[in-house]
Amino acid sequence: MPAEHLLAGFGLRPRHHIALTILRDVGETGQAELALILQIDRTNLVGLLNELEEQGLIERRRSAEDRRRHTVAMTAKGRRHLARVEFALLAIESEVLSGLDEAERRQLHDLLQRAVGGCTGNHRDC
Repeated sequence: MPAEHLLAGFGLRPRHHIALTILRDVGETGQAELALILQIDRTNLVGLLNELEEQGLIERRRSAEDRRRHTVAMTAKGRRHLARVEFALLAIESEVLSGLDEAERRQLHDLLQRAVGGCTGNHRDC
């Protein structure tokens, strides 16, 4: 089962999953900062956040430091939902990589990290 189909079964799209993962990792953050991290336009971010908020996975709050700003935080429901999604994704990954041993899996992971990061092959660049 492709990951997109799995995510759809949880009511998410890949961009939702990425946003939730970032919020889990960085914690509550400003909308403008989140748009920069996600590398999307702020107006597109609003639509994304609306969808996640409608599901009760995130909440937006006024910033205590600057009432004109909004911050975004995952809800407890969002954390539980993300944990279930990631458990299901790990099951797919395990199935797909079942023909590889642990050393081969680590090697594949390292190679993919280099490829995504634009690494030139010089490990000092990675």
